[in-house]
Formats: sequence, C-alpha cells, structure tokens
Amino acid sequence: MADKKLRIGFFVDVFFPMIDGVVVVIDNYAKRLSETAEVIVFAPSARNHNYIENRPYRVVRSQKIMVMGLDYDLSMPFMDLKFQKELAHANLDIVHIHSPFGIGIIGINYAKKHHIPVVGTIHSQYYRDFLQKTKSHKVAELMNKQVISIYNKCDECWTVNQTIIDLYRGFGIKKPMLIHKNATDFEPLPQDRDMELRKQLAITEDDHIFLFVGRLEIVKNIYFLLDALISLHQSGIKFKMLFIGTGPETDEIKTRISRHGMEDIVLMLGRVEDRMLLARYYRLAELFLFPSLYDTNSLVQIEAASQKTPTVFLEGAATAALVINRQNGFLSPDDPEQFAQLITNILADKNLYAQVSEGCFRDLYRPWNDTVKGISLRYRQLVASYALKK
Repeated sequence: MADKKLRIGFFVDVFFPMIDGVVVVIDNYAKRLSETAEVIVFAPSARNHNYIENRPYRVVRSQKIMVMGLDYDLSMPFMDLKFQKELAHANLDIVHIHSPFGIGIIGINYAKKHHIPVVGTIHSQYYRDFLQKTKSHKVAELMNKQVISIYNKCDECWTVNQTIIDLYRGFGIKKPMLIHKNATDFEPLPQDRDMELRKQLAITEDDHIFLFVGRLEIVKNIYFLLDALISLHQSGIKFKMLFIGTGPETDEIKTRISRHGMEDIVLMLGRVEDRMLLARYYRLAELFLFPSLYDTNSLVQIEAASQKTPTVFLEGAATAALVINRQNGFLSPDDPEQFAQLITNILADKNLYAQVSEGCFRDLYRPWNDTVKGISLRYRQLVASYALKK
C-alpha cells in the first residue's frame, strides 16, 4: 500500500471558474495530493464555455442547469451519460465528497458500489443557508434532515472545529467526526507600508484601513458590516474600507454606500484573482472585519492572519471557535454600534493591537502542506482498513 499511488476522487457541486471557500480548499488539497497521488475532481461544467482547465490534476465535468437569480448551478450528473462513463472508468481507491447534493450523492453511490471508503467534509451551516433562502423553519429543517442523511452514508465526516462537530451531532450525524483544519497558501510578506497600493487607492496618512474578502451575500452578514461602517463614519473616524469579492448583493451594497455619501471611503474592488496582490491587500489592512455567523472556519481569516492582520468577529460565531478575545482576535457583541465602538477602541490601544497582531499569526496561521499531510495519511488508513475487509 505504501508504494501504490492512491486514486482519489473529489466530488463537489461548485468549482472553477466560480471561486468560494470550498473551491479554494479542494484546489489546495488536489494540487498537493497530486504530487504523490492521482486526483480527479468531479464537478459541474463551467458557465463560461471558453473556460480552459489548467490544473495539475484531472477535472471531469457534469451537465448542470442554471438557476435564475443565483450564481450557483444545479448539477445533473445522473442525466449525463458522458460523465457517468468517465466515472465508471475512474478506478478510484477513495471518494471524498465536498457537497451533500447531486455530485456528492453520486460519489457516495460510486463508493458503495465499488466497496471503497467515502469521506464527507461539512463545509457549511446548511440549515442557516436553507432558512435564509426559503424563509421557512419547517422547510429548512426538512432540507437539513436530507443533508444529514447523506452525510450519515459516509464512513466518517470531517470538519474544521469542535463547534461544528457539536452542531452537527445535534442535527443527527452518527458517523465518526474528525477535525481537519483549514489553511492558506499565503506566506508572510515583509511588513512594509506598500506605498504603491496606498497611492492607487488614494489612502492618506490619516486613514485607517479595513478589509473584507468574500462573497457579497446576505449570509455573510454584509449589511450588519455596512451599518457598523456608517456608524464609524458618523463618529468621525477617518478610514478606507476595502471590499474584495462579488456576489448577489453587490449592486445593493453600492446603492447604500452612495446613499450615505461614502463612495470615496468604501471601495468596491471586485474579484482579485492575483494571489500575491490579494496578500498585499491583507498586509495593507489594519483590521479584517468579518461579522459572519454562517461560516464554519473561513479561509479569509487565516489569510489575514498570515499577514499579521487581526480579525474582528462576532461573539458566538462558529468561525471564531479558535479565537481568544484580545489574544489572537477580537470578539464583538452582535450589534453594529458596538462593533463600530470596538474598532474605535482597538485603534486607540496600539500595544493591544500589536499583541493581537502577533497572536493571530502565531495561533491562526497554518500552511496547507501541514493540513494535507494529515489528510493523506488518513486516506491511506481508510483504504488499508477496507482492504482488510476484502
């Protein structure tokens, strides 16, 4: 087994050219695992028909249906004969699903048919997502039960912290649950002031710099953040707020910024694909502002920590499970005014800021190679355990 190259199948219902946290996780897993294993990613086809695959691993695409009003699509692997044929000849040793929907389900079916192990990573708080989309607790509960039934068909489930394990145990996950922490491909940059970026963004010496990176959608608590920024602006604090990302709320965010006369203060930078440039934005910012109650352990807070930029979270957020207030991050009450006041207090205490800046780098920064080594070992253990059963 030690000399055999594993054939690993990742199954996911969203992939490049769409970019979100799940896509970044899979890409980093697959790139590193491809150095010692054969990796195939099974994913929906791209909306952009001119998109060219350029990955060090193989990608098999499924037909999908575009859903009006959403930038996510509905995968249709069960109706795609070409996809089914490629999967039938994949000869996988292990299946790893990253979605409990169409392509994830077909991955589980493949594993059961071929008597190989299947792992399921829980990336999201699906109940919150369903509730936000349907506005019905009953419908959200029914949909969430279906998700739980899918994950209970896996041999084991992975997630990013104990908070999410406890949450999903409460929902009814019966299978073993393991923690595999998220990480980043960023390396620490020299701590300089990046005068070139400051000039491009018209940032003055008096401006404090704040940053948000991620999808611009309601579940990220984006309007809570806007309300806090409006409060901060009204208090007289001089700052530039940088939003990096796109999403369904982009136009409404711009409208609200304009309504409050903050076009020169809140800068919408769109999607940044250049990873080095993105790292420079993290380094430039004094604080990363992330009031999401939806995320499990967002990659962006790890990216921020890689550049010694502390994050301001909300108390009780799952994504802040590893954060100790005023040691490696900051925790605010769930109130925009208090969020804004906390930012003001942080800016006024330079010694505390310096300590937390070092603390977030020490405690939250983690390179992908460390995580992937543990994942590779666990794959081999699972494959070996199945071999003993045959």
